[in-house]
Order: sequence, then C-alpha cells, then structure tokens
Amino acid sequence: MLNFVLSCAGSYSGKTLANYVYAIKAWHTLHGQPWRIQQDELKAALDGAVQCAPKTSKRQKREPFSTTLILKIRSYLDLSKPLNAAVYACLTTAFYALCRLGEVTIKALKAFDPNKHVKRADVEMDVKDRNDLLVTKIFLPHTKTSHIGQGVFCAQQDNLSDPKAALLNHFEINNPEPNAHLFAWRHLKGMRPLTWTKFWKRVSGIVKRAGLGNLKGHGLCIGGTLEYLLRGVPFDVVKSIGRWSSESFTIYLRKHALILAPYLQGSPALEPFTRYTMPSI
Repeated sequence: MLNFVLSCAGSYSGKTLANYVYAIKAWHTLHGQPWRIQQDELKAALDGAVQCAPKTSKRQKREPFSTTLILKIRSYLDLSKPLNAAVYACLTTAFYALCRLGEVTIKALKAFDPNKHVKRADVEMDVKDRNDLLVTKIFLPHTKTSHIGQGVFCAQQDNLSDPKAALLNHFEINNPEPNAHLFAWRHLKGMRPLTWTKFWKRVSGIVKRAGLGNLKGHGLCIGGTLEYLLRGVPFDVVKSIGRWSSESFTIYLRKHALILAPYLQGSPALEPFTRYTMPSI
C-alpha cells in the first residue's frame, strides 16, 4: 500500500490518493479482513503525496457569489420570460437558504422524481414565529446529508435579490403544478423541470459576458454563508441555516478577512456579543 501511494505521488492530488487508500480500507472493514497498515507510516506517505501533487490537480479557487453579483446577473435577465424567472428564483433561493445547487435542480429532464426532488407543494410561504416574523420554508425530500429530507428557510430581503419576490414572480410566470419540480418552467414543448445544466448555462453565460469573475455553482452556498457572517449572524446560527454537521464551514473564515475584521480590532467592535457568536475552539 505504501509503495502504491509513493508510486502515484506527483501524478495525483493528495485528496485523490487518500480516497483510494481509505476506499480499500473500507473494503477490508466490510469484509472482516485485517488492516495491517501502520497508520503513522501511511499518514507520512499521504502527507508527502500532498506536497508532490501536480499543480494541474488543484482546482482554481471558487469565488463567492454576493448580493452585488446577483443584482448584476438580474440586470441581464428579463424576468417576464419563463426560463429567466425560474433561473432567478432558483439563484436567489439557493443563495439565501444556503442550498447546494444540486438540491434545487435536477441532473436531467427525465430524472425528476417527486419523492426525491423539491416540488412546488414543498414550499410554505409566510411561516410566522411568535414575534410575527415571516420566513419561507422549503422542504427538500432528499439531500446530500439526509435521505429523509430537510427543511431550509429564507426570508424576504429589502433589495431586488429578494428570494420571496423572485419565487412569487416565478409562480406567476410559470405556475408549476403542486407535484411538479419547484422551478419547472414553460418551454415551447411544455413544462420542464430546471436542470443543473440549463441553470448554469444561463448564469455562466451572463457571468462571462459581464466579466464577473470565476464563479461556479458551489459559490452560491459559499456566498450565502459569507453574506450572513458579514451581517454579524452568529456562527452557530449560520451553521444551522446551512445544515452543517461539522465545523467544515469555518474554512470560509480563513479566506475572508472581512468576516474576522470586527474581532481583530484593538477594541472589538462586536463586544459584548463576541463571546457568544465566535465558534468554540
């Protein structure tokens, strides 16, 4: 196993090699076979492979979406057109509800499954709390981390990136059936569920034309996370909104000094709340 790792070092990324190794370890576990690899030696080999990884194996950094970028994209969309209405509703919902793009779109036109994919009937508008604050609740029947589904939430915003207004406009223009895909849109050949490919082709075309940078689909979730953190929303609350079971979301903090700026001042700008909002170490 160590010879395998060393022979592949320099040709693959460290993460890829680690996935190969631990897939083999999982096979041993599932079949009751002993795993006699010295963990310290294996870790040293994998660490070395990371250092030898070719530059081509590393993805270009994904830039986050922001409300400013979303508004620029909106300026290129005629929201009276069915596809544009669906795309913008999907874009703003994914951003503010911290959804993975694959959770609100489908892979292919014929892949829609009402038991797995979000439907119009899964949306509950104007859910009210005890203080009469309103949110939109969307139930995702199947997610990356839950096969029994999870609820996501977003609220009305005071600018044109408002997901509620975008969703209502989509319902008015496309009016999908209750059991249809939430972002289904009117095509000349009938209603079509919104696929990842169709969504990203429309958005990426605008991004390229407007010179908005290296934006990718995952940048929506990253951007929404940054938006809430920059508003001073407590870390634990953002973690809950994004449905993270681990502290992986804090990777965004190390890459964006603006989030940490209030905590770095000589007299912390957010006291006395800092001790309540900072994540535990």
